[in-house]
Amino acid sequence: MAAPEFATLTTDDLVTGEAVALDLPPASLGSRIASGAIDVTITFLLLIGLVIAFVIAAAQTDLALVQVAMLAAIIGSLLVFPTAIETLTRGRSIGKMMFGLRTVRDDAGPISFQHAFVRALVGIVEIYVFFGSPAFFSALLSSRGKRLGDYAAGTYVVRERVRLKLAPPAAMPPELARWAAGADIASLPTGLALAVRQFLGRLPQIDPASRATIGARLATQVSEHVAPPPPPGTPPEAYLAAVIASRRERDTARLNREAELRRRLTKG
Repeated sequence: MAAPEFATLTTDDLVTGEAVALDLPPASLGSRIASGAIDVTITFLLLIGLVIAFVIAAAQTDLALVQVAMLAAIIGSLLVFPTAIETLTRGRSIGKMMFGLRTVRDDAGPISFQHAFVRALVGIVEIYVFFGSPAFFSALLSSRGKRLGDYAAGTYVVRERVRLKLAPPAAMPPELARWAAGADIASLPTGLALAVRQFLGRLPQIDPASRATIGARLATQVSEHVAPPPPPGTPPEAYLAAVIASRRERDTARLNREAELRRRLTKG
């Protein structure tokens, strides 16, 4: 059996913080156009309503206030509204809700205010100023259907109504638990972490010679992010499993601490 390639990862690959590959299919161009058309229609209706309301409110004053009111209506409808709704719904606009779509980060995590703001800001130019042409051709040429705002924000749109099947994470080898607890294990680069995860998940499918070659190569790359080295004689597979399991445990503990801190702050 030929040695499979595990060290290649493009920037469009979707992974979680634990370097677990997610088979989330990107939204089709047709569904994005349809959901976008709904969002644009709602935005224009909101813009018209705000312009009328603001102009009426400022009509009894001077022309300068009317111009300010119109500018506020444009900013509110084209920038504030889409940013707010995608931030509050964690990546879903009204059009996306109707078509089962969601905007996620490139690492599959939920988007934040910053991501939503950048997407909306770039969207003013590529969607409204140039009538959607840059967004259409960018999504058409991108393997993930990314428009320019997605490239700028580090996001893309996926179909969320899909069941995911993830391989079980690597377990901590008992003989390396004590070493891993005291080792300095930095976060691995995304491509390397995913390569290790894929390698460990496919061990039964790889012939012994290829397993030894790939395992040694990955262990060498991982060792640049780990100190001290594992006990002498540790097999590469066990070493890699210990590193991945330890990083997962530490990331989980960190997230739990952050969640507890937020709970205390909000409770107070």
